[in-house]
Amino acid sequence: MKKLHFLGLGLLLLSACQTIPLQSRKPELNKFADPNLRDIYTLQDERNTAALLSYLQDGKQTYRQEAALAFASVQDTLALPQLLSLLTDTAAEVRSAAGYAIGQIGHNKAEEALVRHIEQETNSTVQAGLLEALGKIATLQGVNYLANYKPDSDEAMAGQAWGLYRAGQRQVYNKQSLDAGAALLAESNPYEARLAAAHFMARSPKAELTPYRKQLLTSATSDPAAEVRMAATQALGKVRASDKAGFLSGIVQSDPDYRVRLSAIRAMAGLEYSEIKTAVLAGLQDENVNTAVATSEFLQANPVGVNITDLQQVLGKLHDARVRSNVMWVILRNSPAREVLLDRYRQSFQNATDPYDKAHYLKALSGDINNYKFIADATFAAQHPVIATTGMDALLLMRNQSDFPKDLEADFAGIFKKAVGSGDVALVGMAASAIRDPKLKLRDHYQNYSFLTDAQQKLVLPRDMETNIELQRTIDYLNNKESITPENPFTHPIDWNLVATIPTNQQVEIQTEKGLIVLELFVEDAPGSVANFVELIQKNFFDSLNFHRVVPNFVAQGGDKRGDGWGSSDYAIRSEFAPLNYREGFVGMASAGKDTESNQWFITHSPTPHLDGRYTIFAKVVEGMDVVHHLKVGDKINYVKLRGDLREPAPGTVK
Repeated sequence: MKKLHFLGLGLLLLSACQTIPLQSRKPELNKFADPNLRDIYTLQDERNTAALLSYLQDGKQTYRQEAALAFASVQDTLALPQLLSLLTDTAAEVRSAAGYAIGQIGHNKAEEALVRHIEQETNSTVQAGLLEALGKIATLQGVNYLANYKPDSDEAMAGQAWGLYRAGQRQVYNKQSLDAGAALLAESNPYEARLAAAHFMARSPKAELTPYRKQLLTSATSDPAAEVRMAATQALGKVRASDKAGFLSGIVQSDPDYRVRLSAIRAMAGLEYSEIKTAVLAGLQDENVNTAVATSEFLQANPVGVNITDLQQVLGKLHDARVRSNVMWVILRNSPAREVLLDRYRQSFQNATDPYDKAHYLKALSGDINNYKFIADATFAAQHPVIATTGMDALLLMRNQSDFPKDLEADFAGIFKKAVGSGDVALVGMAASAIRDPKLKLRDHYQNYSFLTDAQQKLVLPRDMETNIELQRTIDYLNNKESITPENPFTHPIDWNLVATIPTNQQVEIQTEKGLIVLELFVEDAPGSVANFVELIQKNFFDSLNFHRVVPNFVAQGGDKRGDGWGSSDYAIRSEFAPLNYREGFVGMASAGKDTESNQWFITHSPTPHLDGRYTIFAKVVEGMDVVHHLKVGDKINYVKLRGDLREPAPGTVK
């Protein structure tokens, strides 16, 4: 993704990762030649709290540090007392590791102790990590402490800002913290503090940001870092101002970074189309496909008042099927002459040969509610999973419209029941999710719910865990029970023999139809995830697959044999959370929740701190980020291969 954001232990352990390795560098042994480190990571993988606790008291600093980090993944509150005691450890690395784990465990009973240790801590790196950890568990009392904190270093200021962000993510903020966040946006402050503050303002739900219009607008238009400008621009969406359309339109048409431009488009929600018309039409024709996609999605989400003549005039200039289909949807939605358009748009669907293009055009047809039978028939008859999945998405889009006709409720209830019985994991999961949506009031349309339990019994676990989770939540909802997310069985321990062959600077080539992307693997931070990825590469698993999901200025995702995001393997691996942060070009494991990862992965377009500590980071892009920024849904992965040869493990050293 982007530059590394390492607070706490990340700054101490991984600063070397900020340098792109030369291809001529010799392979470097990873740390797992040490059998005790293998043992600690195995216990982490097994979620074995009792055995890990003994390592927290080990005489060797490295083992205390690694055991503390293990609890960032295990997340067992039983470890809190010992982790808190490590905040007085003589080694700064151990104190940082303990602070990170305490934040990951996320229990606010540690709040007072963290504040006390922040006051006593003299190492600025450790201070920064503790401040961020405090934000992950803070009550309003902790937030007030963060807001009034007086940092004495750039690192501590960044830690304060990230602490405010982590609290804001949890909807724990107040005027004091928002005032502090706005002050941290000042260009004189270090990049890390500005980045965190901008994300704090942008991602604190329902925050009233109108009083901070000046600071946010200055940051959005003047900050030297595009990553800061994009987050500040996103925050402008929560500002009420008479000239809002003007300054956002200016950003759309002037900022050199596409990620800032599309952030401005998204921030226009609620504005009159006539005020933003020029910017919207420019966004649809932006040179970067991600901006065009984001603009078309904006129109789809905000279709009221959109002039379809404008869209019809520009439609012929749009060449990306996803952009075209979204624009078609808006035209259909707002057109008084839908029947004529429907024939033409159905031809686009029927004539398309690429399954991803075909799927996009099928969704476009959902702009007319009367087209639901055609879409339902195409969904259940689809030969490619992505067409069926997108068809179901189109039906859900129709059903969720505010003006959905009441006389069609029974028909749609029947469609969703048929989807649950289809045996297709995507259709089953999506329909189950819809059935428990209280806004749709679907429960009254079914005499009994046995069709849901019948579908659940046909699932294969852990492969179909995502669908199982959706079904279980729906069954519990319909039976008025509190839902507990099913846990994946532990089926895929770390292959230490394979880990022993993977150098610390191992690189991977992903050759796409758009160009080459090169990753560097983080074997020392996520050995289980890296070994799994390498094993799949050796089996040519990823060759000829597609990037099935691209969310503009968020992620490009691949690794799914189905090609629609619902494909998994017959096993699951454990989540591995290290003190790394999602920045531009970082690679994470996709999941349906903790410990459900298998074969899907994603690359980020920009800083995405809301993913930190929730999705395993196992690599970063070191070449080809320009390629990542131009990927679109359906782009082919020609092959994925390792650069160079893996090492031979020393005989008899790996258990």
